[in-house]
Amino acid sequence: MSKIKRDKWEKNFSEWYDNVLRTGEYYDYGRYPVKGMGIWMPHGFQLRQRIIQLIRKVLDSTGHEEVLFPLLIPEDLLRREKEHIKGFEDEVYWVTHGGLDPLDVKLALRPTSETSITFMEKLWIKSYKQLPRKFYQIVSIFRYETKATRPLLRLREVTTFKEAHTVHASYEDAERQVHEAIDLYKEIFDSLGIPYLISKRPEWDKFAGALYTIAFDTIFPDGRVLQIGTVHHLGQNFPRTFDFKIQMEDESLDYPHQTSYGLSDRVVASTIVVHGDDTGTTLPPLVAPVQVVIIPIPAKDEDIDTLAYAEELALKLKARGIRVKVDDREELRPGAKFYYWEYRGVPIRIEVGAREVREDVVTIVRRDTREKMKVEKQELDAKIDELFREIHETLASRAWNWMRSKILRTTNIEEARRKIASERGIVELPWCGNDNCAFKMMEKIDAKVLGTPYPEEEAKGKCPVCGKDAKTWIRLAKTY
Repeated sequence: MSKIKRDKWEKNFSEWYDNVLRTGEYYDYGRYPVKGMGIWMPHGFQLRQRIIQLIRKVLDSTGHEEVLFPLLIPEDLLRREKEHIKGFEDEVYWVTHGGLDPLDVKLALRPTSETSITFMEKLWIKSYKQLPRKFYQIVSIFRYETKATRPLLRLREVTTFKEAHTVHASYEDAERQVHEAIDLYKEIFDSLGIPYLISKRPEWDKFAGALYTIAFDTIFPDGRVLQIGTVHHLGQNFPRTFDFKIQMEDESLDYPHQTSYGLSDRVVASTIVVHGDDTGTTLPPLVAPVQVVIIPIPAKDEDIDTLAYAEELALKLKARGIRVKVDDREELRPGAKFYYWEYRGVPIRIEVGAREVREDVVTIVRRDTREKMKVEKQELDAKIDELFREIHETLASRAWNWMRSKILRTTNIEEARRKIASERGIVELPWCGNDNCAFKMMEKIDAKVLGTPYPEEEAKGKCPVCGKDAKTWIRLAKTY
């Protein structure tokens, strides 16, 4: 661990992030001639696909059904739920012409799909016996983002938007679904080693049209907080708007209850970022496009064929389903190859030189710690499995420990202000529950309210604004 340096990663994060995305061939941003849109490059696309596979596996195993809805939503459909469209009105892209002809009805590029999916659910679902139903899709959404755009963090085209939409016969069953969704997100983020805090968003910052919103947040190296997932209890708001009723168990007609929950490209970005260091990043073995890279080092002795030995190892690993690459490029020296693959986050490097061939061993280097070890060739399979587990645990532990070091719980507003001003992160203060006190905290600390811990955590002491007994903790931070 002593060889891992994170000075550039933490102190000059913006430059580090842009360099890693482009040089690591993840995402090319800022050169395509439409603001807020980028291109997934081959290495990044493969990482994205692996993460999508993980998301699909988790959702499919819990009864979610994948669907695919049209990109275009008629204006009248989008405007049905007034609170909902009010939350998105400034961000909608409108299609107004078909060729040279003006359209009779303006069409929106999907900003989210609550209205269009509720419209179809009304046609599909007639009885409580059909419930619960859990749909999801992984699609592009479009939002006219007017703030400073950032690759994968704040985009006008979000290309990896997983939105789940569920329907239930009762409020209580929808509430159960909220808890299930939270557990599913924990499983996804834990599988990627991404640390998170779970907060209930304040009333003024909930999803437009929801009864309440639960959000997952993580902290980036610059101390800013990034929302990486949300879960919304929608109640009966959208069914009421669409006059969507079903037959209940007592044969009455009533509106069903809904939830929705979303993930985006930010999950891919977080996977790259939270495991970063000054030499690039380390990708979790579960989703790394290349899990093992083998570097043959040419031998002076012509009788020793290091490339053939490397290819033999690769075949053995591939037979076990491991994603392995032999770097046989003659134009690059071994040191340049080491750097190339380290930057791209390959978890394990195997070096094969004359000594390894003569002794029938391999030299293994862990990307996460730089630890180097010699392993007998016949023990390679077991060692790789062991290292994959250890690397995941090391990455997750390091990420969690770093994030926890950036969270300050205090009863003093001035201390909270200094924390945010000097290193950012998250501050937690006792709060009476009054919105005006929260607004004053935001003003004095110069930070945004993230919400309160979920499940709710009782706070002892006094609200530092009004002096009344605190009911819970309130979280504030600089955000993206």
